[in-house]
Amino acid sequence: MKVLCLGGGPAGLYFAISMKLRDPAHEVTLLERNKADDTFGWGVVLSDDALGNMERNDPISTAAIRANFSYWDDIAVIHRGVRTVSGGHGFAGIGRMKMLLLLQERARELGVDLRFQSTFESAEAYRHEYDLVVACDGINSLVRAEYADVFRPDIDTRLCKFIWLGTHQKFDDAFTFIFEETEHGWMWVHAYQFDSNTATVIVECTQQTWDAWGFEQMSKEDTVATCERVFAKHLGGHALMSNAHHLRGSAVWMNFPRVICERWYHENVVLMGDAAATGHFSIGSGSRLAFDSAIALAEYLHTEPTMEAAFQRYQDERRVEVLRLQSAARNSLEWFEQCERYLDLHPVQFNYSLLTRSQRISHENLRLRDPQWLRSAEDWFQAQAGGTPGRAPMFAPFRLREMQLMNRVVVSPMAQYRAVHGCPTDWHFVHYAERAKGGAGLVYTEMTCVSPEGRITPGCTGLYEPQHEAAWRRLTDFVHAETAAKICCQIGHSGRKGSTQLGWEQIDAPLAEGNWPVMSASAIAWSGRNAVPKAMDRNDMDVVIAQFEAATQMAQRAGFDMIELHAAHGYLISSFISPISNRRTDEYGGSLANRMRFPLEVFGAMRAAWPEGKPMSVRISANDWLGDHGVTPGDAVQIAAMFSSAGADIIDVSAGQTSDEAQPVYGRMFQTPFSDRIRNEAGIATMAVGNIYEHDHVNSILMAGRADLVCLARPHLADPYWTLRAGLALGDGEVAWPLPYLPGRDQAVRLAERAQEAVRA
Repeated sequence: MKVLCLGGGPAGLYFAISMKLRDPAHEVTLLERNKADDTFGWGVVLSDDALGNMERNDPISTAAIRANFSYWDDIAVIHRGVRTVSGGHGFAGIGRMKMLLLLQERARELGVDLRFQSTFESAEAYRHEYDLVVACDGINSLVRAEYADVFRPDIDTRLCKFIWLGTHQKFDDAFTFIFEETEHGWMWVHAYQFDSNTATVIVECTQQTWDAWGFEQMSKEDTVATCERVFAKHLGGHALMSNAHHLRGSAVWMNFPRVICERWYHENVVLMGDAAATGHFSIGSGSRLAFDSAIALAEYLHTEPTMEAAFQRYQDERRVEVLRLQSAARNSLEWFEQCERYLDLHPVQFNYSLLTRSQRISHENLRLRDPQWLRSAEDWFQAQAGGTPGRAPMFAPFRLREMQLMNRVVVSPMAQYRAVHGCPTDWHFVHYAERAKGGAGLVYTEMTCVSPEGRITPGCTGLYEPQHEAAWRRLTDFVHAETAAKICCQIGHSGRKGSTQLGWEQIDAPLAEGNWPVMSASAIAWSGRNAVPKAMDRNDMDVVIAQFEAATQMAQRAGFDMIELHAAHGYLISSFISPISNRRTDEYGGSLANRMRFPLEVFGAMRAAWPEGKPMSVRISANDWLGDHGVTPGDAVQIAAMFSSAGADIIDVSAGQTSDEAQPVYGRMFQTPFSDRIRNEAGIATMAVGNIYEHDHVNSILMAGRADLVCLARPHLADPYWTLRAGLALGDGEVAWPLPYLPGRDQAVRLAERAQEAVRA
């Protein structure tokens, strides 16, 4: 096969090597516009996992790279003058130039024709001359642009400015992050050693800080000198250096472009490396992506029946892996873009937040890496909460007004659809009593409706008749007498999503018969099959406010410890908040302040009717998942602040379900970033929800300061005793079990100890 590689970076060189290893008869040519020893980066980082794949592919080049590695185990974070170090992370760095020279040498040994200082402007002519053209021409790929209508690239230019520098201050004891507050804003450094006397120093800052410094008008020399002054006390008298000799002035700064292409090949032209997809430097995945892609494509070209089949498999399989790494990279780069919101955290919590930013490192993974540091961090968390040393964050107490929770685990509201005329039944008693016995600190009821017309379905519970109050009182009396849990009543009104079928029938579909009239902020149906609601007038508002007030008074007499206003998920209160459902032209529509007017009136009436010593929360949808057309995470910060100012003690941060056109992005803990933003931008206590299902998730969210309480829904449907089991898994002997269940606890502890002994043996 006659092969041409356009670009002499890691992807192009390693693909050329991989092809020659599989068949020395291939004619492989590589064109690179720069000199053989030109380089515009400093050091690169590779993991042991990446090296393992390379070693299986080519032990010779891998051994040469390993021989030139600088290794380190620790991460150091310098923040507000405090240097925090944790170990067990395992990094290896090598100079980019050295790595390229080693790969060039190996390619020549194998017979690759390397042509440096060779420019090209189009792949079209080469496409007819060669059997295969591999476009490895980097982040600003000419080939990707040439066939953009085929490759359909998605290029997301990120927010922060960064510059890639070097120094002879080696930073040889740890991968080091340094955060410095300057007169123009915060700047920070990612620094790591890559040879015996040199380290990479990536300086980064927000656009606002960059503008305030006037970097756009500075020469390259002045830019480097300014960065050197900012971080002088960390450089040990050494200078910062730039090797971007081809760039002038502010061009030495970059905004990282996150690149992913919908299609990776066209005819016999295929994309590789940064031309196909980029990985942010903060998780060090760019070189890993390049090497793995080179190995994969070379292998498929020799195992698949046709080139088309090889390309398709390469695209399908590598794209999945790239998206996985890009997801982690997105989490990481967004943390740095927003890191100023975390800079007031205590150094222990700030360090933890940084270490877990990508979600690739979990709480228990940190315990494996550095158990001593993590235990000290957990003890710090417990000390802040007034808890017990030696316990995980999820078992720290939490106080809201006069209500003291024994831990941070919450049984999230989950509709049961088993009520009769709004009245909870024995099903509800057993369901909630079991979960209160299961060890969670706080148990929520499902949305409990303020009127018959405010129900979502005929099976939804209510608080509008005396028998409702009596049934709920029976439950709260049991919870308080037999468990240490607290219980919260979520109170709401279905609005335009009411008069629908039970959850296991057709969700959000109208009843087959017996529908009742619905109302909303505006006369906009939930969907084409749902009834058009009445746009509420002032009289309707007054009636609904009175209903919420009466339900609140019933909740107090029924013995609830806490209540929550349901202002999320497209129900009545939510319909006023979201511009998707609120098209009013009066004082209750238009601006966010106007759209919040009625929700705040309802909340104010509830707060006034609820005892001063008891807490209240509000559940909000922090993202309509409709881009700028709906409620955005930025809006959610303002919404939370308004409810907080009105007396809300904590915000229950959910998202979506406000429009049937929403496009949510799912994943583990996918709604936690909204809670994180509200808590750390507005300084308001929050609860996190959304695909949280492991104790590892709970501890990570709490320890990083992303929420104060953590809600789990489906895990508690599958296992009412989820919290008790989590305590067993963590070896926590202080979790309170119901007294009649102590023999079961003791047996579970013994079995767990035996299992550990078997593992050690």
